Amino acid sequence: MSQYLAPGVYVEEALPTVQPIAGAGTSTAGFIGLVADAVVMPPQPGKFNTDAEGHVTPIRYTVAPAGVPQLLTSWESFKNHFGDFQAGNLVLAHAVYGFFNNGGTRCWVTRLTAINGTTVLPALATFDGIDEIALVAVPGATEEAIQEGVIDHCVKAGDRFAILDGQVTGTFTPAAIQGATKNSDHAALYFPRIEVFDPASGNRILVPPSGHIAGIYARTDTERGVHKAPANAPVRGALGLEHRLSRADQAGLNPAGINLIRDLNGNITVWGARTLGGDANGAWKYVNVRRLFLFLRESIDEGTQWVVFEPNDSSLWAKINRNVTAFLTNVWRSGALFGNSPAEAFYVRCDASTNPPEVRDLGQVVTEIGVSVVKPAEFVIFRVSQWAGPGQ
Repeated sequence: MSQYLAPGVYVEEALPTVQPIAGAGTSTAGFIGLVADAVVMPPQPGKFNTDAEGHVTPIRYTVAPAGVPQLLTSWESFKNHFGDFQAGNLVLAHAVYGFFNNGGTRCWVTRLTAINGTTVLPALATFDGIDEIALVAVPGATEEAIQEGVIDHCVKAGDRFAILDGQVTGTFTPAAIQGATKNSDHAALYFPRIEVFDPASGNRILVPPSGHIAGIYARTDTERGVHKAPANAPVRGALGLEHRLSRADQAGLNPAGINLIRDLNGNITVWGARTLGGDANGAWKYVNVRRLFLFLRESIDEGTQWVVFEPNDSSLWAKINRNVTAFLTNVWRSGALFGNSPAEAFYVRCDASTNPPEVRDLGQVVTEIGVSVVKPAEFVIFRVSQWAGPGQ
C-alpha cells in the first residue's frame, strides 16, 4: 500500500484484478506423416556453393528432423521443411496442401520414417506441450492402434479433436469403413478417399481426406464459428471420389457417425457432421457440439487462471460470475447458444450454494455453468400439400 505524507492529489495506475476471458483457438492442426530421409529438398533462394573448379550449385534446405514438431504457416513452409510433392512424402504433402488450400492457416507437423503403432504413439506425445493444437490427424492411417492412439491423445488433452480416415473398402457398411476403431465423441471419420491432381506424376491420384477436412474445419471456424457444423462445404482441390455414394448408402452409415464426402451436382461436398459412433454418442453425436464444448472448456480454463490462490469469499464468487457471464454473453451473441436472451441461453452459478464450508475447507471454489447449444439442422423437412386457394 502506498504512503501519502504530503497533502495533495495523487493519480496512480491500477492494474485490473480480473482479466477478460478470450476465446481459445480451435483450428490449429497437428499432423503426423511419412517423410523419407532421402526426399529432394528445394534450393534456398540466392544461396550457392562454388567448388574449386568454379562450378556453382544451389544450397538446398535440409529436411526437418524426424520426431520433432515443426510449425508451418503456409504451403511454402512445408516445402522448405519436408520437400515438394514426391514419392517420399506424397500422402502427407497432399494432406497439408489440402489443409492450407481449404482454409487452414497454422499447423504443426511431425515427420516419421515409418508409420505404425510403435512410431505414431511417441510422435503424438511430441504434441503434448503445444497448447494451440486443436485438431489431430495421421493422414491415411486406418490401423486400429493408430486411430485409437489419436483418439486417446485427444481425450487426454481435453481440448483436441481427432479427424480420421475411413478404411479403403468397397463394402459400404459401418463396420467395414470404421474397422475395429472404437467409437468416440472426440473424433470424426470421413469416407471415401478424394481424387486430386498430383504434380509429381502429372496424374490424378486418390488421397485420404483428413487433411482437406481439417482445412474445412478451420475455414468454417473463421467464417462462421466453431458452433457451425463443418459440413455442406465444398472440398477445394477435389476432382472426384473413389466411390460415388447415394442417399441410400448414407442412410446406412450416418447413424453410426460415418461422415460421407459426396458428389452433389458436380460439387465434391462434405455431407456429414457426426462424431464417430453417431447416435450411440447421445448428446455428443454432432461434431460442432463437441468442439464447442472443447472451446468453452479451454477458454474458461485459460481465462480464469487469475482465480488461483485468491481469497475464497463472496467477492471472488461475484468476480467469477461476472467474468464467465461476460464471456458466455459474447458466445451467445456469436450465435453459438440457443435463446432469445443470455438468460435463456446460459446460466452461471458461483455462490454459497456451490461453495459451502466443506468445499471451501478443501481449498476449492466451484462454479456451475449450463449452456443451451445450437444443434445443426441435419434433416430439413418441408411438408407440401394441395391448397384450394382463398375463397374456394
